[in-house]
Amino acid sequence: MGTNQSTKKQDLIHIAILLSVAVVIGVYLIATTILIAKDGVDYIERAQQFPSDPIGIIKAHPPGYPVLIFLAHKLVALFSNSSSVQTWIYSAQGVSLLCRILSLVPLYFIGKMLVGARNSFRAILILIMLPYPARFGSDVLRDWPHILFLAMGFLLLLWGAKQGKWWIFGIAGLVAGLGCVIRPECAQLVVYGTLWLLIRLLKPKYNMSRPKLLCALFILLIGFTLPVVPYVIETGRIIPPKLGGLIDSSKEHIAGSHSYIYTIVNLLGNVTQAIGRLIEEISDNLMYFFVPALLIGFYCRFCKQSMATDIERFFVPAFIVFNVIMMILLYCNSGYISRRHVLPLVVFTIFYVQVGLLVLGDWLMGRFSKSPSGTNKNPQLWFFVLVIAGLSICAPKLLRPMRIEKQGYLDASRWLKENTKPEDIIAVPDRRLYFYAERKGLIYNKAVPKQAKYVVRIVKDEDKKPKFDRTVKKEYSVCVDKRKKSEKRLVIYKMM
Repeated sequence: MGTNQSTKKQDLIHIAILLSVAVVIGVYLIATTILIAKDGVDYIERAQQFPSDPIGIIKAHPPGYPVLIFLAHKLVALFSNSSSVQTWIYSAQGVSLLCRILSLVPLYFIGKMLVGARNSFRAILILIMLPYPARFGSDVLRDWPHILFLAMGFLLLLWGAKQGKWWIFGIAGLVAGLGCVIRPECAQLVVYGTLWLLIRLLKPKYNMSRPKLLCALFILLIGFTLPVVPYVIETGRIIPPKLGGLIDSSKEHIAGSHSYIYTIVNLLGNVTQAIGRLIEEISDNLMYFFVPALLIGFYCRFCKQSMATDIERFFVPAFIVFNVIMMILLYCNSGYISRRHVLPLVVFTIFYVQVGLLVLGDWLMGRFSKSPSGTNKNPQLWFFVLVIAGLSICAPKLLRPMRIEKQGYLDASRWLKENTKPEDIIAVPDRRLYFYAERKGLIYNKAVPKQAKYVVRIVKDEDKKPKFDRTVKKEYSVCVDKRKKSEKRLVIYKMM
């Protein structure tokens, strides 16, 4: 009993420290944000439209994150009568930050089950300090709300498999179904749970008999369908739009190919490029410094020392393989992979960075320590040197205000808000320009919409006359990046 109380106390201390650090960093990033992400405008606009057209919002896009923004704004409205754009932005950023903070709790316990409490604490602390994951958690993006449900469901699967309690799989299925309303990728939890239970049916362990395994499988699927079926009925589709587009494009590509050899060679080329891009984006998220530690941690945990349990040996590789396949398919279909797309891979493998750093620290200690073998008083000295070096690399980018290189966007939006009428329509290359200006706007590439009263262009030479089909008058100009006086400028024209 004393040991259990000590363990719980240690967990509470660890979680309290992690949450405190995450809150401080998250609030700082929100307070210093210059501009939100492009996708953030879409999410906020859907949240604003949700009360008047809930069915339309549900059918157009997974509504989970916009609904959370809407509810957060309602909560803020109880304490403030303001309904400005900035209020909506802070509400959305607050939702992302809250989900990031909450997700650290299941992530900590996932790491505790896999690599132990102390290693999990250190790993999550490194994750909190990584610049790009931290920024995603303070931006208007749905990545951390998605990871919150993914982490809760993954923890429940690990817990259910370890404890042999069939009813836990039902809760995991329910969490996966709710997560699908934010991002369909949460359905992967059902895949892992189903595969685990089917494998165990062939060779049941002492903690779960075959009847219990069948009950666990049944309740896992039932729990998943409870929130998903109403959503599927409302939207009228079972397959997510992106997956449907991938299937359609693959069929068209195969049908249009004159040679199976050409198709295979082309596919192998795309897969190779996708893997290269995937490695690059993961390395970016880990600031490159922590990549060797990640690889060493995997090798030591799964190959060399064979320390991983059966549960870890199944669920972790299954998660990695499934997500790598999704990234490859995304690249083959859309031609891109971003840091945001690989965030789950970084978050759920961060524990092996910690393992790798310990191994590297021990190696450096043995190589550079002048003390006789076994007499060193601080065997983890080099580990802390490595961690401090890594965090020092992270700090400048972490503390840099988000999108400070686009300060000119805010200045142009401010000019539009102060010098145009509310009914004026603004044609812009980036929707954030009209969004911050609180004006109606239209996106254009080359041809300017006829109903536009003002046009915003991003140019290198503002003296070069634009080729519009109407007479225009230049009203305002500002550098995109005001710190460097970059060549790119935002120029606002009035249509005469």
